[in-house]
Amino acid sequence: MREWAFEEYFAGAITCKETGQSLEYRDLMQRPHLKDTLERSLANELGRLAQGVVRDIKGTCTITFIKKSKIPTERRRDITYGRMVVSWRPEKDEPNRSRPTAGGNLINYPFEVSAPICGMPTIKLHWNSVLSTPGAEYATFDISNFYLNCRLKRPEYMRLPLKIFPREILDKYNLEKIAVDGWVYAQIDGGMYGLPQAGVLANKLLKERLRESGYHETTHTPGLFYHETRPIWFTLVVDDFGVKYVGKQHARHLMNVLSKFYEMEEDWLGKLYCGITLDWNYREGYVDISMPNYVAKQLVKYRHKAPKRRQNCPYEPEPRVCGKKAQEAPKKKTSPKVSAEEKKYIQQVVGSFLYYARAVDMTILHALNSIAAEQADPTERTMRRVKQLLDYMHTHQDAVICFYASDMVLNVHSDASYLTATRGRSRAGGYFFLGSIPTNNRPIKLNGNVAVTCAILKLVAASAAEAELGALFLNAQEARILRLTLAEMGHPQPPTPVHVDNSTCIGIVNNTIKRQRSRAMEMRYFWLLDQQVQKFFSFQYHPGQENLGDYPSKAHTGAVHQHVRPWYIHVNNSPRELPRALRPSSRRGCVETLGDPYNKRTPLPSVPIP
Repeated sequence: MREWAFEEYFAGAITCKETGQSLEYRDLMQRPHLKDTLERSLANELGRLAQGVVRDIKGTCTITFIKKSKIPTERRRDITYGRMVVSWRPEKDEPNRSRPTAGGNLINYPFEVSAPICGMPTIKLHWNSVLSTPGAEYATFDISNFYLNCRLKRPEYMRLPLKIFPREILDKYNLEKIAVDGWVYAQIDGGMYGLPQAGVLANKLLKERLRESGYHETTHTPGLFYHETRPIWFTLVVDDFGVKYVGKQHARHLMNVLSKFYEMEEDWLGKLYCGITLDWNYREGYVDISMPNYVAKQLVKYRHKAPKRRQNCPYEPEPRVCGKKAQEAPKKKTSPKVSAEEKKYIQQVVGSFLYYARAVDMTILHALNSIAAEQADPTERTMRRVKQLLDYMHTHQDAVICFYASDMVLNVHSDASYLTATRGRSRAGGYFFLGSIPTNNRPIKLNGNVAVTCAILKLVAASAAEAELGALFLNAQEARILRLTLAEMGHPQPPTPVHVDNSTCIGIVNNTIKRQRSRAMEMRYFWLLDQQVQKFFSFQYHPGQENLGDYPSKAHTGAVHQHVRPWYIHVNNSPRELPRALRPSSRRGCVETLGDPYNKRTPLPSVPIP
């Protein structure tokens, strides 16, 4: 039963509807109708961490309540605090959660604490592989109490205030007798939440157990696993498994292996992974990915009111300049600095929407990139930019990306915008998707992005051609990694088609023009020529109108955003008239065709390459 929903709005953490502030355990305990629910959930979690409670909650012996005198003298400086974290997780068996966590910032752990996990591009490639492999399906598995299943190399120590403990726990463990000055001390022997070493220890133990049954992590791609003989591959993010399998018996084998050591939750429909909702349609060969209600929850969290009118531009572009000044670098505009509280607000907004942008809505990447470049020393102008971004998110809340079945051939669109960043710098843009090799009878078809480049070039480019080379260098580096990941998934790659809209840049990397004054660029980008000679890439010129890398490389007006947004994101599933710019008759010679951006069930007519 959703006991807390009548007072609070949930977005992972619990957020007050009226103020938008995150509520702590102590705040919720002041609400009489929530007290019993909180104490029951906290008693369950403490019993699970310790040696259990009466209500069928088995203990994991992760912590043991001890007297302070039992702590070694040399370790008393390492005693950390405990913090209560409350959350609402409707997809779990226990949706109301009150979880004690250790203060990791005070832990003095002398060994490695970082654990490799699967990145978003690898996850997206994996989803495409499911669609493009005959007979493949997708499921998600989740390990319950993942951290609690590993043992620490050395114990840690924590203290908790006596007053927070439920009566059931006080009586079972006699805490009132061992408390000192109102504090209860505990020895941590297992991977408790909040410990910096818990993740890496649990990850190593899991890999050892998987290895015994023939499951191995690929050599070059962290978080991607395969089996020695079975047609099954999965991605791993902490304790979340995204499983591609051909034959359900092979996925059940993985589930049986994991069930020997962990309590498992399974979803054979593969509907939710890493906070992303997936809507699979194997028969028609596509999957929709989205994050429903994520934007709405963030807008409540940041107390942002609805704009009076629609905002179609996430980041206002600089005024267009013509004539001699068109090639001058934009000057940094002065504005009063914001307060420390407003600075924190700006940084939180950027952090909250960055994962959403990488996962689903790439149309806000340029805005986030530009704001992030100023967040170390933000001004009132930066705050206005943040408000405009939030207005845009309110107007365009639920973005959806669609992946189609393909030949699993990586395609790259690369572009740059010259002198569009402060201090004379340029921006790089890139769009990576999976399609097929173009032929005279079968043009490339566009697909949802598996990765997007949106970055400021560190160098100061002396010309537009050098900026294009800089962007191409960044995108080719990313493409090499994606090619390697695809090969490890079982999809070897031909020379990757890379589309560039600058003929000078293409002439340099293909060695088709006489290079005299480009020697300074050659020193930095000679690697691109080497990649072309080795046939890792096929660099091709295509007009700028057909280059999807142009969008994240610069700011655009609201009219442009409205016009091109359907190329990247499915606004909804209702059929509408196809935008004029996407009609084959108006884009003669276009090498890409896109499934109707408003009605993905109806494909576009293809245009042969001349």
